Amino acid sequence: MTLGMDVRVIMTNGVDTEEEATLRGQAQIFQYLDNFVESMALRCVVELGVADALNSHPHGRDHPMTLSQIAARIPFPTLNIDHLSRVMRFLSSKKVFDATTDKESGEIMYGLNNSSKWLLTKSESEVSLVPLVLLATNPCALASWNCLSACIAEGGGCAFSRANGSTLYDFQSKNYEYKKVFSEAMACNSRVVMKAVLKYYKDGFKNVGSIVDVGGGSGAAVAKIVKAHPHIKGFNFDLPYVVASAPEYPNVTNVGGDMFAAVPHADAIFLKWILHNWSDEKCVQILKNCRKALPEMKGKVIIVDAILDPQGDSLFDMEALRYDLKMLVMTPSGKERTEDEWKKLLKEGGFSQYKIIKIPSFLSIIEAYLD
Repeated sequence: MTLGMDVRVIMTNGVDTEEEATLRGQAQIFQYLDNFVESMALRCVVELGVADALNSHPHGRDHPMTLSQIAARIPFPTLNIDHLSRVMRFLSSKKVFDATTDKESGEIMYGLNNSSKWLLTKSESEVSLVPLVLLATNPCALASWNCLSACIAEGGGCAFSRANGSTLYDFQSKNYEYKKVFSEAMACNSRVVMKAVLKYYKDGFKNVGSIVDVGGGSGAAVAKIVKAHPHIKGFNFDLPYVVASAPEYPNVTNVGGDMFAAVPHADAIFLKWILHNWSDEKCVQILKNCRKALPEMKGKVIIVDAILDPQGDSLFDMEALRYDLKMLVMTPSGKERTEDEWKKLLKEGGFSQYKIIKIPSFLSIIEAYLD
């Protein structure tokens, strides 16, 4: 067990003492080594349905509840309220839930806020991050991190494969439960990101007559694009067995194939969270196939992926860096890239011109044009 530390500022003539600096360093390491507590506490309240219970208040979600009221709305008859109170105390101290004291009873009242609203499983506005919480804290995913140092020390390899006996995608073919968790998490991320793409990149689709979503899976992303821009003809392109089970969407055609062999022709090609899965060599191969599929002069590739900025201080810069380590652990060759790395990759793939459009996400839009 590690002990939490409350490091007070010790000042001598306006300058931090050496002792304080040492204590700050110690406190920082304690914070990092215990960061798993936050994610596992989130998983706990998600599995118990705490946010949904708070959302079910008869007078609306903005009304707080006592622990007893929350417990009455959770379908676990032997629920331990004392244990729950400790989890809620911790998460409210991290500002995940609001906590106030009732003036009459003295009881602590808990309520939803802008953070905990993302933990609703029954969300009408598609703003739930619950599937991502469940994937990040899945035992198979967590086991992979224990193999990271061994993979680095022994020349490389994939930590997920080392921990689970097969690659991420082969593992899913044998483990339906993990595949379900993974697929729901990817669909969740797509919903959140596409909401931002459609809002902040709407002008980018104006002069596009047709678009291919490479690695589009179920086709939900390209369906959202053509619904928002009915003049566009959409193509959902993925492996044959993937599109065979893809639903039908208006103005979207499912096309089976292999992006490493060829990509269907269109005015624009959409690559959302695809290239970060592959090595530089594989990405160049995909980009060259995209170039062949685009019309001369006016074609473009629309990439939605992270752009690393190690010195950045925006809301999502650290999340992009975290995802780079996730790719290191979960895939054989996937990674996130800096702008300079993207520039080099695009040029080798036949796209010497590009521009970056920032959206409220840890992902950005890279609009790349033909040479």
